[in-house]
Amino acid sequence: MSEPNPNPVHDSAALAPLRVLLIEDSALIRRSLVDAIDASGALRVAAQTETADEAIALLAAEAFDAVIVDLQLKRGSSVPVLAYLQQRGLTESMFAAVLTNHALPAYRERCAQYGVRHFYDKSFEFDRVIDALHDYAQQRGALR
Repeated sequence: MSEPNPNPVHDSAALAPLRVLLIEDSALIRRSLVDAIDASGALRVAAQTETADEAIALLAAEAFDAVIVDLQLKRGSSVPVLAYLQQRGLTESMFAAVLTNHALPAYRERCAQYGVRHFYDKSFEFDRVIDALHDYAQQRGALR
């Protein structure tokens, strides 16, 4: 009879990183976000897209732990993504953040109506979205 292992592995390297979907049309911002998100090892950008339609297809096909959404994309708005997240109950079960250059109170309120609790201005709060994502990873046990 084998005895239970008294020293189970509990370090973050043993845990799979949380999967992040990044919806952003600027290559420069995407690159910066990927570098910042992947740096901890507890998070990784599992997929990236520039359009709402592609984002919804990815969300329907794969499981993600977090999503970061730019409101204004080259080909339209990401509001359909926010609606999809809300309809599927995903804003309750995952980290959902809006990172936008259009951080007007009306947009913030609209995003809140879709259940998005994290709303950041790209120009002034870029680091805050990364901090909030890392806090989420820590709460989920992915960061120690």
